[in-house]
Amino acid sequence: MGRQHALLLPYPAQGHVLPLMELAHRMVSHGFTITFINTHFNHARLLSAMPTFCSNTNPSINFISIPDGLQPGDDRNHVANLCKALMTIMPLHLEELIIKMMHEQPEHDKPTCLIADETMAWAFDVAKKTGLRVAAFWPASAATFTSMRNIPKLIQDGIIHQHDGSAKTSGPSGEIFRLSPGIPMMNVNHLFWNCLLDSESNKVIFHCINTNNESIKNAEFVVCNSFYEAEKPVFDYLNSSKILAIGPLLSGRRFGKPAGVFWAEDTTCKAWLDEQDVNSVIYVAFGSLAILDERQFQELALGLELTGRPFLWVVRPDITGKAIIDLPKGFKDQIGDRGMVVQWSPQQEVLAHPAVSCFMSHCGWNSTMEGVSNGVPFLCWPYFADQHLNQTYICDVWKTGLKMISDENNMITKDQIRDKVEELLGDGEMKKRALEMKEMATKGVDKGGSSFQNFNTFVSAMQV
Repeated sequence: MGRQHALLLPYPAQGHVLPLMELAHRMVSHGFTITFINTHFNHARLLSAMPTFCSNTNPSINFISIPDGLQPGDDRNHVANLCKALMTIMPLHLEELIIKMMHEQPEHDKPTCLIADETMAWAFDVAKKTGLRVAAFWPASAATFTSMRNIPKLIQDGIIHQHDGSAKTSGPSGEIFRLSPGIPMMNVNHLFWNCLLDSESNKVIFHCINTNNESIKNAEFVVCNSFYEAEKPVFDYLNSSKILAIGPLLSGRRFGKPAGVFWAEDTTCKAWLDEQDVNSVIYVAFGSLAILDERQFQELALGLELTGRPFLWVVRPDITGKAIIDLPKGFKDQIGDRGMVVQWSPQQEVLAHPAVSCFMSHCGWNSTMEGVSNGVPFLCWPYFADQHLNQTYICDVWKTGLKMISDENNMITKDQIRDKVEELLGDGEMKKRALEMKEMATKGVDKGGSSFQNFNTFVSAMQV
């Protein structure tokens, strides 16, 4: 028999592609051949951002693409519409692809297993039909995964409505719950399916999650981009040998190998960081989907100016949802060389740089794991989905960051930005705890660590 051939299928968003790409590299190092399946749309973005993306940097990883079911001009940041298209159109294309590979490839090259993002769990039904073994990949926290798996319990306990997953009782006491002692407190309104942009989208996502909860029963394993020590009470609560923490999965330091970024990285910021004092730079980045309204964007700029500290600020071209981004009048003259604004950064390298003092973040799970792995304290500014729960971990459980809190006008003011930066950087205990988390994360993936052992368990089982 030839090498094991795994098909890897991410949900088509930046925060899902990145860690699955790292899993691909790790599996290759254990003897697997990988076919990485993106959507046509994201495959084109990867080619644009990384011109050598499909070059033969690693012949054991083959990149292909299939349609996502949307039209060329459709908004792929509209999560509900994207999920509906993926569930109805994409299974047909995936099945066609697998059947074609089974018929056309030599026996020793045929696919043997499918590893799909848990949010694409419909793919497990396709894989089962075509005779492939299946495993699920979960790119977020185990706590978020657990909340989704416990939907029947939340309905039974009268916490959420059965038809759409919304809060059944209003008021602070009715919206806060805990699944088990030690697991972080959760707010019903901040559950994954309840914090999109409109109630109809929430309902669609709730339906998708329920469907996935059935399909995932076909998976032999669920591998999580987390580490046991970070979420011990949750993994103990799950108590399953099939749910394995194998993170943090950090791909940004595999120089010369595809990492899966959708925007071209501005590497000039590394030279700028080299010129800054140790532990002096505020790093500001809100991931690939968060949107700031124009007033808040302006206030953030003024707040960074007000700190008087050096900062590196990632400003995506679409961060305000408008075609043209206007910084405050005179902003660039005021900050001079003290601040640097880029469209996208090599984030893992930035967070590892000794000049970085703190991370103002939307608290996406990849960013959270990257900050934790580098011992960087956080200023938390969540946007949607699982980010509020990740903020709870950072601020209330690990105690490695502070919450940014909106005022009565739903605005995080420039004065608060200045004050929170000073409070965070003046707290030596916060930095100490951040470094302790870094040590735990590093030990987990090193030889003999919990994530190291779990990964070996997973690949050994999938090779049998």
